[in-house]
Amino acid sequence: MTAQPGELSLLDALPEEAVAVGVPAADWRSAVRAAGDLLVATGRATDGYTDEMIQTVVEHGPYIVIAPGLALAHSRPSPSVLRTGLSWAGLAAPVEFGSAANDPVRLVIGLAAVDHDAHSGALARLARMLADADRMGALREATSAAGVRRLISEYEGSTQ
Repeated sequence: MTAQPGELSLLDALPEEAVAVGVPAADWRSAVRAAGDLLVATGRATDGYTDEMIQTVVEHGPYIVIAPGLALAHSRPSPSVLRTGLSWAGLAAPVEFGSAANDPVRLVIGLAAVDHDAHSGALARLARMLADADRMGALREATSAAGVRRLISEYEGSTQ
């Protein structure tokens, strides 16, 4: 499924530099920080946004663990978000977030959004892609950023 004109595609939202696999994380905070660091490295957010994502979990609990093994780290749009985008932190070993239903987490996707609407199309496509069990299995097994992006590109029907 490709992006509509004017919408942010998954590949645009998730540049190769925002994807890391085999990420070491001792706990959920370091896992969220890893996803945040990738958003910072790609100019999507400041370090302050990473702190905001962590604080969101502290205040609201592990609701960001949206599926077995998968956390969608995010916070509200804020001045700490520079551009809408995603990051992908595939963890070297799973970590516990405190979600009885969906722990342990092996993948943390970071979301930075400049407003409540800019990311909705990309997020909907991401959700559909992650709901595909075969595709998700292949994504979990990817050993490189290029491999993750290749699988996403195939899903989006892109030639990138």
